[in-house]
Amino acid sequence: MDQVRVIEIKQSVFAANDKQAEELRKELKEKGIFLLNLMSSPGAGKTTTLRATIAALKDEFKIGVMEADIDSDVDAKRIAETGAKAIQLHTGGMCHLDAGMTRQGLEGLGTDDVELAILENVGNLVCPAEFDTGASKNAMILSVPEGEDKPLKYPLMFSVCDVVLINKIDVLPYFDFDLEKCKEYIHMRNPNATIIPVCAKTGEGIDVWADWLRTEINNWKRN
Repeated sequence: MDQVRVIEIKQSVFAANDKQAEELRKELKEKGIFLLNLMSSPGAGKTTTLRATIAALKDEFKIGVMEADIDSDVDAKRIAETGAKAIQLHTGGMCHLDAGMTRQGLEGLGTDDVELAILENVGNLVCPAEFDTGASKNAMILSVPEGEDKPLKYPLMFSVCDVVLINKIDVLPYFDFDLEKCKEYIHMRNPNATIIPVCAKTGEGIDVWADWLRTEINNWKRN
């Protein structure tokens, strides 16, 4: 029997995307645009956290937001209410954004008046973690109702993120969620990850998160 040729499509796709991501990252650096890739599962509080983040940093940075969803423009409208520049990206059923899609989003957003570009990625803990978007930093939100064991179940997501926001800490008394155990699990996957407990709804911890982001942007500008 003749041998069948096997082509590793997934590996090829990732390699091509990684090259595009590095090119995009270099271009954004030259333009002075810091790109934050924000990920989480649906309902973790990305948009609410973004609104609080914009309120904390809008007097310091010109902010533009790309809201990625399979459909609807609900989140982009909520971001636009803050006064930040916003655009909605429809992925046509795809569960992630890659570097090419991010580039299209940035072109649609228009970056001439943007210093901090934020990509609110499609909501899930699997696909978005696999694709480099060309971001300067990756962030994710884990909400208390999801449980502290998510770093064990979705290792890649936690391993690629520079910072993890543990959101909805106002409901800690009502859930069987061990905050210290969660931090331990996150550091098992990523010893260098910064962990910041927050409540986007009440504003608790948002100042710490804003300080982290501000520091990262300023360090990035100097390097």
